[in-house]
Amino acid sequence: MTVAEAPHAATSTLVTTGIDVGSSAVKVAVMSSEDNGSAKVLALHAERIRRRDLRKVIEESYAVALGEAGATKDDVAYAATTGEGELVEFRRGHFYGMTTHARGAIFLMPEVRSVLDIGGLHARAMKIDEKSRVLNYRMTSQCASGSGQFLENVARYLGIALEDVGSLSLEGKTPEIVSSICAVLAETDVINMVSRGIKPADILRGIHLSMAGRYVKLLRATGAFDDVAITGGLSADVGLTEAVKEKIAEDGMPIRVHTHPNSNQAGAIGAALWGAYRHRVLARRSASE
Repeated sequence: MTVAEAPHAATSTLVTTGIDVGSSAVKVAVMSSEDNGSAKVLALHAERIRRRDLRKVIEESYAVALGEAGATKDDVAYAATTGEGELVEFRRGHFYGMTTHARGAIFLMPEVRSVLDIGGLHARAMKIDEKSRVLNYRMTSQCASGSGQFLENVARYLGIALEDVGSLSLEGKTPEIVSSICAVLAETDVINMVSRGIKPADILRGIHLSMAGRYVKLLRATGAFDDVAITGGLSADVGLTEAVKEKIAEDGMPIRVHTHPNSNQAGAIGAALWGAYRHRVLARRSASE
């Protein structure tokens, strides 16, 4: 675990949790925060769902994260969710995914002013300010061939482990571009490429470039011309990150791309931080009544 921390003088400390329930994985962040706004990560845990009972995966992931943080459920002042968080019965509040990814991105990479969140079912680009407020956004449709699920399906067909996709893509020298926006038709293109003897590295490189081209269009539509953070499940895909950089350079956009070892946990981190904020607001309101 990489601990991200903003050093300040300590005041009263809150322990909050963020649970990001995605289409393919459950991410949990345990955070401590102070009244003065400083915060740090106590523990992070991610668990693939893999067709298991989702509620059980959530419970097990939450227990593991609390154990790694040396905390119990009674220590948690506020449990916040994002994504498909309605399945978390013990949550105190729920936050929309764009706001949690924006908050998590600013926490991990304070210099960014745009976020490219690439998840299992869609991707979205957000222009944000220094307080992580979302100023503008654009997103792909659920059926688009620019999602993590599409890439996972392609990897499965090629017989490649998902964690090896990024590094193999970087080996591609003559990429085959997938032109179809529809994921089903794009997968058909991949099948045809295999039958033509196209190397897996070139197929993956072409897919990454196709996906990156769509992401750059989203960024341009939001008015993003500054530092952008990549978050979400595909943030660790080095091949995709390089493809995004290449497409940004081709487009002539003055954007610097940032990633972080915990970028895939940005949603859970952001939920925990917003939970701390809401808890303090409610506490002040209760004290003034």
